[in-house]
Amino acid sequence: MHRGINAVSEAFNSVLKVEYVHRRTFATRTEARLKIATWITGFYNTQRLHSVCGYRSPIDYERNHHADSTVESAA
Repeated sequence: MHRGINAVSEAFNSVLKVEYVHRRTFATRTEARLKIATWITGFYNTQRLHSVCGYRSPIDYERNHHADSTVESAA
């Protein structure tokens, strides 16, 4: 189980570095933390398409998964 979690974390860190961190310069660590958090919540989770999620954003994937679970529970 830990291997799977590690792989997901490593994949995320790679995407974060390649798509965001290495393309910018931050004046301070605080600025870096704030801008990275904003990128994650404002783009990565809401707009970036993920192959694991059927080429949907994580937010859209979760909404569809929740809707499907609700329909199955009602049946």
